Amino acid sequence: MAILVTRPVPDNERTAAALRARGYDALLSPMLRFEEIPFHDEDDAAYDAVIVTSANAIRAILDHPSRMHLFGLPTFAVGGHTADAAREAGFRDAASAQGNAQSLVDLVIKTLKPGATLCYLAGADLAHDLPADLGGRGFTVVTHTTYRMVPVTGFAANVGDAFRAGGIDAVLHYSRRSARAYLDAARADGVEISALALPQCCISETVAGLLREAGAMQVAVARTPDENAIFDVLDRTLKASSN
Repeated sequence: MAILVTRPVPDNERTAAALRARGYDALLSPMLRFEEIPFHDEDDAAYDAVIVTSANAIRAILDHPSRMHLFGLPTFAVGGHTADAAREAGFRDAASAQGNAQSLVDLVIKTLKPGATLCYLAGADLAHDLPADLGGRGFTVVTHTTYRMVPVTGFAANVGDAFRAGGIDAVLHYSRRSARAYLDAARADGVEISALALPQCCISETVAGLLREAGAMQVAVARTPDENAIFDVLDRTLKASSN
């Protein structure tokens, strides 16, 4: 069975390898493209901790001069993948909230005292207003926008051909923005009917809602916002459709 992976590079390759280990074929067509955004941090900036909601924010600062004085700070990441990326980059104390933005807020509140100053390494498009949430609880949040994800306007050529040949069995969606880009690409490539008819396996209800609004009829949501859960819902969905 062929599964379409819409994640950006390089995470899509990791997902494809995991799918192949489970016995699936993987087709890659990234719907978003990563771009670094230069930012300036004051030399004397003093932070008590770092917060990060995407591994892309870590990738974006790998060559930034500010990274060295951030590496030694306690770091709070939204999930295990982001925490792993932080550790690999050199952040020595990275904790995972094991969930979503709200669980990250809860972890910070539980761990740090109000009055702490947090460095937020953020993307250009924010789904959750962390500075407002934490600011309302007595924290100071300094936001540095480190990257943007740019929508890709169409599918990879082999993926468009696979849609037209009925060669895709399901689609994985990891974010609302990539799901929106998927819908736009399907319209642009003239395969919207086929693209919406397939099982859509989503990492959250927020992502699923967008696809339902667009007319997708087979939409399934992972029980928790992580890759193992989205693989589980993929397995269940395809098993049910084959019976």
